[in-house]
Amino acid sequence: MFMMNVLVLAVGFWALIKGADFFVDGSAALAKNFRIPGLVIGLTIVAAGTSAPELAVSTTAAFQGANEIALSNVVGSNIFNLLCVLGMCAVICPVPAGKAVLKRDFSVSIMATILVFLSAGAASVFSGHIFSMNMEERAGKIGRSAGILLIILFLIYIVCLVREAIKHPEQEHNGEKRPVWKCLFWIAAGLILIVGGGQGVVHSAEEIARALGMSETLIGLTIVAVGTSLPELVTSVVAARKGETGLAVGNVIGSNIFNLLFILGISAAIHPVTVNTASVYDMGILILASLLTLFFLQSDKALKRAEGAVLLAAYIADVIFAIVR
Repeated sequence: MFMMNVLVLAVGFWALIKGADFFVDGSAALAKNFRIPGLVIGLTIVAAGTSAPELAVSTTAAFQGANEIALSNVVGSNIFNLLCVLGMCAVICPVPAGKAVLKRDFSVSIMATILVFLSAGAASVFSGHIFSMNMEERAGKIGRSAGILLIILFLIYIVCLVREAIKHPEQEHNGEKRPVWKCLFWIAAGLILIVGGGQGVVHSAEEIARALGMSETLIGLTIVAVGTSLPELVTSVVAARKGETGLAVGNVIGSNIFNLLFILGISAAIHPVTVNTASVYDMGILILASLLTLFFLQSDKALKRAEGAVLLAAYIADVIFAIVR
């Protein structure tokens, strides 16, 4: 039975990655037909496509009442995106960041992280009780009203990006345009694989966690989070190797915003998300990771190879902390 769950987990991850690949290709090709700028594609369509596995896993977990996986998957994925994905891209090739990404998108990402942190575990942190609590003890809750607020903020952000795209349309897109029907076919095929893979990952991950005596928070923060973040890793690393480093940053920041505002918002709106002490610590780590990455990007308007190595080392330290705590 254990090996069967491992097999289901592997097949589920494959379906998530392949589905995200289909979804991104179809969506990006459709966007080209309407002359949407590349930066907006990276921040919205590509980010949404590569975050679709997190959406599938977190919403499936919310419907099943596995709230710890829904939250830890989002937080773990965002930490992985910032420290591991951007770190690996910077090691391959220095990653520059445009002013728009730093001033608008990274600011939104950090503010969203702080908002989730305040709505989830601020009371236990500011009172000092968090330091005497067990890691699995309940520290707070993200209710339906907070979830709806996150969704509204996400929609406002998307409207701002769309207005920007209308004001500054792309003059020319490279590559041959695909027929609209073919774009829609790949989008639909991708969504089917993503939903099916998400259900398989959540079920098998829970069973493996029980068999190994691991908590849902740990399995969501490590195995599920890394697995569902593979599309971001593949997309950004390929972009960095091709010299399209701006897309790497836009994909990561856009995915993090999508994860925090939309995915977590949908999950909380479906079923209030219980927050345990471990998740509060992880959200604090995410805030620190965001500030560290922003500092590196602003220092020289780029992530250098040495700074990328620091981010990778920080991620390894975070995984070790998650395992031993």
